[in-house]
Amino acid sequence: MGRRGIFLGLLLVHILVISVADTQKENLYIWPMPVSVSHGQHTLYLSNEFELKTDGSKYSDASGILRDGFSSILKIIKGDHVIEDAPRFGSYLVIKGIHVVILSPSDELQHGVNETYRLSVPVDGNPIYAHVEAQTVYGALHALQTFSQLCYFGFETRVIEVPQAPWTIFDQPRFSYRGLLIDTSRHFLPLPVIKKVIDSMTYAKLNVLHWHIVDTQSFPLEIPSYPRLYAQRRGIHVLAELDVPGHAESWGIGYPSIWPSENCRQPLDVSNDFTFKLIDAILSDFSKVFKYRFVHLGGDEVDTSCWTFTPHVSDWLKKRGLNESGAYQYFVLKAQQIALSHGYEIINWEETFNNFGSKLNPKTVVHNWLGGGVAQKVVAAGLRCIVSNQDKWYLDHLDATWEGFYSNEPLANITKPEEQALVIGGEVCTWGEHIDGSDIEQTIWPRAAAAAERLWTPYHNLAKNSSEVTARLANFRCLLNQRGVAAAPLAGPGRVAPLEPGSCYKQ
Repeated sequence: MGRRGIFLGLLLVHILVISVADTQKENLYIWPMPVSVSHGQHTLYLSNEFELKTDGSKYSDASGILRDGFSSILKIIKGDHVIEDAPRFGSYLVIKGIHVVILSPSDELQHGVNETYRLSVPVDGNPIYAHVEAQTVYGALHALQTFSQLCYFGFETRVIEVPQAPWTIFDQPRFSYRGLLIDTSRHFLPLPVIKKVIDSMTYAKLNVLHWHIVDTQSFPLEIPSYPRLYAQRRGIHVLAELDVPGHAESWGIGYPSIWPSENCRQPLDVSNDFTFKLIDAILSDFSKVFKYRFVHLGGDEVDTSCWTFTPHVSDWLKKRGLNESGAYQYFVLKAQQIALSHGYEIINWEETFNNFGSKLNPKTVVHNWLGGGVAQKVVAAGLRCIVSNQDKWYLDHLDATWEGFYSNEPLANITKPEEQALVIGGEVCTWGEHIDGSDIEQTIWPRAAAAAERLWTPYHNLAKNSSEVTARLANFRCLLNQRGVAAAPLAGPGRVAPLEPGSCYKQ
């Protein structure tokens, strides 16, 4: 038997097939953890000419999404290291490239797109190729992200190593909506900062950038397409939010007629037809740029009291037999109808459900943020829900620890399968009162990664005690740092500084 035959024979003895529950014992550091993983005990090396093959794929990649994704991942894997030639280890240990087969010819990115993938890294072949099979290009992008986490720079070998081969991984998300909110209304966020946030989301397999664009403080909106296109090529949906009728004082700087009065600048004037014409015009522009199925219409924290002491609004209410709460319902439902006319389904904050849930359009998704128990009521009423309860998943709450982010369960106390299916996912929120380009990354990471695993990994594979994943999350935090993302240490509350000198892995 030749050297290669002996190697393969020994390999068959040493292949390990593990359950995800054993991941900590097996020193697996993939984040978020896939559905299933098997691995061996041998080390392979990436060729210096590591290439992408797509033979047999039905996806033509005319838009270059896969090609660009591969180039980005390869750049991340190599980093800034000076890499020596891998072939000196013998061709039978060198991975020449990755062979990606995509079964769908379409790269349309829409809610519920298939994100499933299979990834294998064999130890035999002449030459050896890693293999990916995915239904869509977006599943393939996830596979490339996972592959990048299998690769390490060997400081002794001076090449990129893939230890614990062979690998076989199957993966798919638990929830189709895995969101992160950014807020550009309280503090300006430069475009390069937003792009870095989008890139970092892909590392943790988050897939919805909820863009809270306008609020009381500012209306920084020119209907830009570039962030949406940048995100789409990375498998990230952009959910645009137009918060009405509250949180909208800034609208009146350009259109003062939609303020009820100088002393009543929000909520917007429910009695003025131009208010709704302006909403219609903005949503018309949105529909040309933001192609995600949903639009967020806000509807939270609406103090309607000044409507009643503004004479022309008060007269309008009396003529229609409406009180304050009735006018609030009228405004929200009319805004919903406008959004529907532009082809959108609607997301509203939970106050709309709490006040007039039975009147909401059946296509409404209720965004839970105030506290527990609301999601149960929403799905029991037959509506869809997104969970962002502020006590656990608000990143601007710096006292909220990563352990709380990890343990927060979107399906808590929802036991009926048909109701569980109505929870489309969850979202962590980075409200911008005290966040700008100088601190947004360390505010988001690594706590958002803890929520990302909760939203991606099957429930039965999640750790029942967050201490079981501390080492793996610390490793991911260090990986983010290596990729240029200013992720804060795990130890302590959000956005904390390192306590003392020491290894990234011990912070």
